[in-house]
Amino acid sequence: MNEILTKMKQMRLQGMAKAFTLTLESGRNEKFTPDEMVTHLVESEWDERYNRKLDRTVQAARFRYKASIEQINYEDNRMDKNQVLRLADCEFIKRSENIIITGSTGIGKSFIASAIGHQACSLGYRVLYQHSTKLFGRMKIAKADGTYLKELARIERQHIFIIDDFGIQPLDAQSRSVLMEIIEDRHGRSSTIITSQVPISKWHEIIGEQTIADAILDRIVHDAHRIEMKGDSLRKKKQQKSEEDIESIILKN
Repeated sequence: MNEILTKMKQMRLQGMAKAFTLTLESGRNEKFTPDEMVTHLVESEWDERYNRKLDRTVQAARFRYKASIEQINYEDNRMDKNQVLRLADCEFIKRSENIIITGSTGIGKSFIASAIGHQACSLGYRVLYQHSTKLFGRMKIAKADGTYLKELARIERQHIFIIDDFGIQPLDAQSRSVLMEIIEDRHGRSSTIITSQVPISKWHEIIGEQTIADAILDRIVHDAHRIEMKGDSLRKKKQQKSEEDIESIILKN
C-alpha cells in the first residue's frame, strides 16, 4: 500500500493519494467493490484538480470581493432577480455579450460583478477585475516602460474583463485611447462587464471627443445586458444598523 501511495504522489495524483489514504484509514476499502474503488479514486483526483484550477483562476482574477450568486441581496427590489439568475448561467460569454451595471454608490454594483465573475471562474472561464482608475493609471505606466502591448494582450485573453467604477472622473486623451483599444480588441470576441454610478446617458461626457465616444459606446452598449440597481446605499444601511445596535447595547447597560 505504501508503494502504491508513493507512486501516486510521484505521478502527482494528489487527490487520488488523499482519497486512498483516507479510505485505508477508515477501513472503507473493504466495503468498496473494485469498480467503486476506481470510481472513487478518479472522482477524488478530478475534484482535487478542479479545485486547484479554480483557486488559481480566482486568484488571477483579482476580484474586489469574494462574492457568489447565492450571496446576492435582492431585498427592496434593488434589481431584477430573474435577470441576474439568467446571467449566472454565463451563456452571455459564449455570445460575447457585455453587461452594464449602474446605480448609486454603495448599492452593490461591484459585488454583483464579482459574483458573476466568480461564477464564470467556476465554469472554467478566465476573468480579470480592474478598477477603472487603477486600470488607466497602470496602462499609462505600461506605455512608458514598454509593456503596453503585453498588458493589452493579457486583457484580450480574458473571457470576461470587469471594469469597475467607470466614470468617476472624465477621461483624458490617453485614457480615452486606452479604452478604445481595449474595447476594440474585445468587441465580438469576448465579454466585458462595466459598473458605474454614472447613468449611461452621461457616458459621452465622461469619455469626451464625440467621434471616439460614439465608437466606444456603440461597441459597449449595443445589445448589452443592463442591470439598473435601485435603492439606498447598502454600506450606509449597514453603518446605520451598526450604530443602532451600539446604541441599543448602551441603553441596555
